[in-house]
Amino acid sequence: MAALCVGFISPAHAAPDPEKLYETHCLSCHAPNRLGGMGPTLLPESLARLKRADAYKAIAEGLPATQMPGFKEMLKEDEMQVLTAWIYTPNKIPPKWDAEDITASHIVNTENVGLPAKPVFKADPSNVTLVVEHGDHHISILDGDVMEPFHRFQTRYALHGGPKFTPDGRFVYWASRDGWITKYDLWNLKVVAEVRAGINTRNVAVSSDGQYVMVANYLPHTLVALSGKDLSLVKVIPVVARNGKTSRVSAVYDARPRASFVAALKDIPEVWEIPYDGRPVYKGLVHDYQYKEAIAEPGPLPVRQIVLDQILDDFFFDQSYNYLMGASRDVPKGQVVHMGVGRKIADLDIPGMPHLGSGITWEWTDDKGVTHPVMASPNLKDGHIQVIDMKTWKTLKVIPTAGPGFFLRSHEETPYAWADVFFGKNRDVMHVIDKRSLEVVADLKPEPGKTATHVEFDRYGKYALVSLWEMDGALIVYDAKTLKEVKRLPMKRPVGKYNVWNKTRLSAGTSH
Repeated sequence: MAALCVGFISPAHAAPDPEKLYETHCLSCHAPNRLGGMGPTLLPESLARLKRADAYKAIAEGLPATQMPGFKEMLKEDEMQVLTAWIYTPNKIPPKWDAEDITASHIVNTENVGLPAKPVFKADPSNVTLVVEHGDHHISILDGDVMEPFHRFQTRYALHGGPKFTPDGRFVYWASRDGWITKYDLWNLKVVAEVRAGINTRNVAVSSDGQYVMVANYLPHTLVALSGKDLSLVKVIPVVARNGKTSRVSAVYDARPRASFVAALKDIPEVWEIPYDGRPVYKGLVHDYQYKEAIAEPGPLPVRQIVLDQILDDFFFDQSYNYLMGASRDVPKGQVVHMGVGRKIADLDIPGMPHLGSGITWEWTDDKGVTHPVMASPNLKDGHIQVIDMKTWKTLKVIPTAGPGFFLRSHEETPYAWADVFFGKNRDVMHVIDKRSLEVVADLKPEPGKTATHVEFDRYGKYALVSLWEMDGALIVYDAKTLKEVKRLPMKRPVGKYNVWNKTRLSAGTSH
């Protein structure tokens, strides 16, 4: 009878070698020493919230909403059991990446520093779009007026979290899964500097004044502040809760109206706000009205720890950045946090696995002519899009979709929101939703049987850009008004697209 408990080894044959199994089946995605690459880090501190039985199931059957395949047809049961047990053991060489390591990795291309502040290309620099091609780790730069690429260059392996621009759109920063941060001069088409800020990195944020770049790390458990000028190290911030527990950082965002960074923490029920405008943060207190009663935290980039009832895996801001809407994958209720007073003010009914980081907002008018600010989010687990009234924090409508989706996008100049169906048999469908009626008004199939994903718009909302997420894929340009295809640009597994104007002007139709 087959063993049911993870870790059981049949005495009938020698135990499989988990390190060889890992090298054969896992290393290409999860990297040497299990430090994470295209796939996540597989070390005990990274798996603390995952039960071993669930890890075994993931190895055997794969994971929804990820690229993790199932191995039950390739591996024997005892091989999967041994591999499961092994990833919960400490690495032979304890992972470390501290200030000394960061500083030693720093690279500045001095020949690319101080170049003229004038674009070397003819395209409108405010309507340029970066297209990340994961298939061969390149970025293509697109002229948004004519929808043609005019430059393409190689990046480090497996970018993650999306490029972030300085307010003038000249410089752009991005992160790789294995912690490399790159500063690129978009006007001169040159890499300015690079540094490795972590072992497993989630994303970066750029301060609204361009002075700081903040890095969110899964491993080590740190936030790393870099100089926006040359990526030199400013500060390593250990992510430690008030009870002493450390945490991975899911993501960090620039809350421009608040002149602060805000970080989502994976393992502790706190949200961190880090002002970069010089205003003080006071030790041991959460609420602003208590600040006068405590001693200011010394040094630049102080941390304000907002303690909550539950962990927030992901969150979304309203356009003012006064309200944070967060969700946990383990709890069916989300939370609304008022950033000013630093506490929860409402619950959100958002079951499933909402992808709030891909949420969008717009102004919706009801039958009585009353305008409501609303936000909408796709769901990584359930086939629906949830629309929430940001005045009452109640669900306004649940829009059924053909399956779970990853991205939802729109633009101020279009009446439509576009939603992919990234997971499941209908991954080739792109829903077009009328933001007035809150109904799906069109289903597009750019290529039957091929994954269509991640819509973004040009500066003017004239074109909708869809990724055909295949190795021999394409960037498909649609007329955003007629919904007719305009052209296809061949690309290698394109995914994210990032328009300078929309990102620097905080368009309500895209992520910031």
